Amino acid sequence: MGYPAAVSFIILANLLIFVTGIESPQYSVVHSESDFEIRAYRESSWMSARSDKISFEKATKLGFHRLFQYIQGANLNSSRIRMTAPVLTSIVPDAGPLHSSAYFVRFYLPVKFQASPPIPLPELNLHPVLWPNHCVAIRQFSGFARDNNIVKEAETLAISLRRSPWANSTDFLEKNAYSIAQYNAPFRFIGRINEVWAEIDGSQIPGCESGSVATY
Repeated sequence: MGYPAAVSFIILANLLIFVTGIESPQYSVVHSESDFEIRAYRESSWMSARSDKISFEKATKLGFHRLFQYIQGANLNSSRIRMTAPVLTSIVPDAGPLHSSAYFVRFYLPVKFQASPPIPLPELNLHPVLWPNHCVAIRQFSGFARDNNIVKEAETLAISLRRSPWANSTDFLEKNAYSIAQYNAPFRFIGRINEVWAEIDGSQIPGCESGSVATY
């Protein structure tokens, strides 16, 4: 599904903010290894677009298009909201039609709107999500996040976790629910940053004791 030239230009112009540095959810690193790290994220508010499309790429594209309309003023306050990073796509197996995967594309709300997000127009079918303090296992990878590489990256993170003290601190290894975080605009080809996120039960991890697993 393509967008009209004018719409595509507006999207690209807005995403230029990716290059100059923008707001992101706050976290601290509580453990780091060569191939992954554990982060403790503070409580944060996101706007979420659910999609039951059959692929990660299609779901992310269409979900972000709805979120882009929202931040461009398609909300009850007609508020324009600055772009943030990352754009997060959560993949939940068996949560879609006929046991297919469901995708939740999420936009991190700037600090200005964390306490009181503008209400999206009903036709966008967006929902605010409040994530509590929680811990996440992170694996970083470069290039573009595509259908043909995100599963491999998630599997590599799973292998790392199985070999680590955190193997019993996540249900990622059984449920295979994970998220892909993308930090760069689509027109950036060099130095791209993506991450696989897997939720961690922080009750047994120093620095994460007060955290809890975020829900989809």
